[in-house]
Amino acid sequence: MPIRTYPDPVLAQPTIEIDNIDGKIAQLAQVMLETMYQAPGVGLAANQVGIQKKIFVYDKGDGPNVVINPVIVETSGTWTYEEGCLSVPDLHWNIVRPNKVHLQGLDLDGNTLDVEVDEYHGRIFQHETDHLNGILLIERLSEEQKQSTKKELQRMRLSPPANSHDGLHLLFGDE
Repeated sequence: MPIRTYPDPVLAQPTIEIDNIDGKIAQLAQVMLETMYQAPGVGLAANQVGIQKKIFVYDKGDGPNVVINPVIVETSGTWTYEEGCLSVPDLHWNIVRPNKVHLQGLDLDGNTLDVEVDEYHGRIFQHETDHLNGILLIERLSEEQKQSTKKELQRMRLSPPANSHDGLHLLFGDE
């Protein structure tokens, strides 16, 4: 499943909540995990593969996880860490984000997730939730970072987005 890259407009669109966690959603999560591992990455949001559903997958090194309809309900502190994005390949920046995150959502079985995490784990939650809300990492850059990366981002804007129609749109729709 191809990963959508900047400036693909699907990345700027907020996703829609999942009302019914069924076999299609489980299949989507499995394909997303495979895509994430192949990239390789530590997280992947559905809109990064052209599916406008509110679901992300991640693996911070202790096994695969799926979060459906995530909401960050509280954050605190600050933490600067080098961050990259599969949708903005080969570029990394020191990004300041909250250190602690309280996230709520659902797992693949429909069970409520209510977790408080920090540092790297919290950063993954924030990064992937940003994607699902139509916010790309480059929107988190400081003005100085934007200026130093301007030529590379302009080159990416001039490159046509990859065609993501690989047959999965027939299964999941073009939502």
